[in-house]
Amino acid sequence: MKQDFFDRVYKIVAKIPKGKVTTYGLIAESCGIKSAARTVGWALNGASSSNLPCHRVVNRFGALTGKVHFGDPKLMEDLLRSEGIIFDKDDCVEMKKHLWIPPKVLSNKTKKKK
Repeated sequence: MKQDFFDRVYKIVAKIPKGKVTTYGLIAESCGIKSAARTVGWALNGASSSNLPCHRVVNRFGALTGKVHFGDPKLMEDLLRSEGIIFDKDDCVEMKKHLWIPPKVLSNKTKKKK
């Protein structure tokens, strides 16, 4: 089950558009487990060597809480700025401008009804 959840997380992260960010909580909600924001963080930490745009995932306030997993503490911010992301005076992403809401992802337990 954990791997299935992680796979859903990775599919969502792969879809985050350049110049946009989303949150751990929104990804968890999209995966069908609203309370699993920390698990989303664990999934992304395990994907650090992938080609996923993990730098586009921030906390609900736009803070770069995952930056410690990028090796260089400025790398996450630099990557976001290179995509045109704007930060406020508190070094948080301007969420009103850059937030992307992920679509709902069907879990293996949820099936479309005809």
